[in-house]
Amino acid sequence: MSEFDIVFWYWWVAAVAFLGLEILVSGFFFLWLAVAAFVTGALLLVVPVMGFNVQVLLFSAMAIAAVLAWRRYASAKSQTSDHPLLNRRGAQYVGRTFNLVEAIENGQGKIKVDDTIWKVHGEDCPVGGKVKVVAVNGTVFDVEICR
Repeated sequence: MSEFDIVFWYWWVAAVAFLGLEILVSGFFFLWLAVAAFVTGALLLVVPVMGFNVQVLLFSAMAIAAVLAWRRYASAKSQTSDHPLLNRRGAQYVGRTFNLVEAIENGQGKIKVDDTIWKVHGEDCPVGGKVKVVAVNGTVFDVEICR
């Protein structure tokens, strides 16, 4: 054995290490590296005379192929939501009209939406004035006055 000879189980240890990383790090990426390392180890078990350069090339090619295959499969299977604004609560209100509960003075005021008070930015307007939400910046609505 020369110093670059790798035994098949080295690849299997690498596969277990990649699985451990997959558990610790989100992203569903290291799983495919683990699969490539396991398959490389299995091929090395069957063909023990495979050189180190060939092993690394084989591992790299399988890892790239596995990641690309997964991305293609995942993008083809992705579903569009019937509630695309579910987790973007503020964006649900763009285009709707509300009454001011606190006058807009110096560009800032408040509206009540259902059971929540939201800050608004816009032109000065008295309490009770109607405003239309045109954009959301974090937790503040940009509004225009409805005339």
